[in-house]
Amino acid sequence: MAEKLSAETPPNAPAPRVFLRSIVPVAIVFAFAFAVQLAIPSGTYSEKILFDIGVNVILAVSLNIVNGLTGQFSIGHAGFMALGAYGSIVVTYYGGYALFGDVLRHDTVAGYSLYVASMIVGGLTACLAGYIVGLPSLRLRGDYLAIVTLGFGEIIRVLLQATPAVLYPSEMQEVPGISRIFHLGGALGFSHGQSYNSLGFTWGAVAITLLIAYRLRESTHGRAFLSVRENEIAAEAIGVNTTRYKVNAFVLAAFFAGVAGSLFAHQLGAGTASRPEEFNFMRSFEIVIMVVLGGMGSISGAALAATTLTLLTEVLREVQDYRLIAYSLLLIIMMIVRPKGMLGTREIWHLFRSRRSTVNNRRSTFTGEGA
Repeated sequence: MAEKLSAETPPNAPAPRVFLRSIVPVAIVFAFAFAVQLAIPSGTYSEKILFDIGVNVILAVSLNIVNGLTGQFSIGHAGFMALGAYGSIVVTYYGGYALFGDVLRHDTVAGYSLYVASMIVGGLTACLAGYIVGLPSLRLRGDYLAIVTLGFGEIIRVLLQATPAVLYPSEMQEVPGISRIFHLGGALGFSHGQSYNSLGFTWGAVAITLLIAYRLRESTHGRAFLSVRENEIAAEAIGVNTTRYKVNAFVLAAFFAGVAGSLFAHQLGAGTASRPEEFNFMRSFEIVIMVVLGGMGSISGAALAATTLTLLTEVLREVQDYRLIAYSLLLIIMMIVRPKGMLGTREIWHLFRSRRSTVNNRRSTFTGEGA
């Protein structure tokens, strides 16, 4: 495994420098999200496309932590997305009723604070489920793990379909407080009109996900993930607790899938619903395709593939019945031409470095420098 170690801050580095290295990327994240919010008019087709791209990028990058960095094979990611979506809606709908006395959207500091809290709750709900499922199942490998994660996703979908109808405000008093959270609408979905999400929230979450995923890969924990992927037996031999690192990767990926689910649920307009069928096996399969096409282990590759496939879905909307055929053909062609995906295990900026090094080597050979 020939991974290039990133430069670390010296132990005696001054505190202001350490602070700047930590705070500057976060500031850039929020500036980027604010710029996207200002640049795209609200209620347009472009906004809808960017919403979908943002959600899919988070899903692909988060699954890449498990399937790419750690080398496992999970195909139940939509189940974590569903838990995040429903957990988030429960907070804004039933929690909003407890806080404001109604179930309407509130364009106030308290309303948007409740939405941010719901995103965190949605992520933690999926995170807890990831721990419960991952702890016993990640001792399995290959096809067995895939079957377990697939079963988990389908169990979540079926359980959501069996839930009671959503409570209207006039019915809230008839049901005890804690019991309300199980009224999720069943197969008809959770109808709500609380579209709190915006491009600022979505792309802020995208930027944070990319930043955390990249820093994780360059950290010692990321090296441990990669060692598990390359050779699990060798990793165990040098003292890496492979089960613990696989569970950690699974839990972290589940958290970001839950956040993506909360973003997805709240971008829907009034009169619509988050339905269990939106989180079926095909949704998980689409996310796996994004990871495979981008390159197993490449963060920028997963983001690029998610963007490409989302745009391709819009292009193929008129022939939607043949979309899966197009996906399958694309996957077959990619596996023949580029078995490791578009970028393999590299990042997109590595390509520019490689080209620059190639040009410099050719120039040195031509001019006789370095001889």
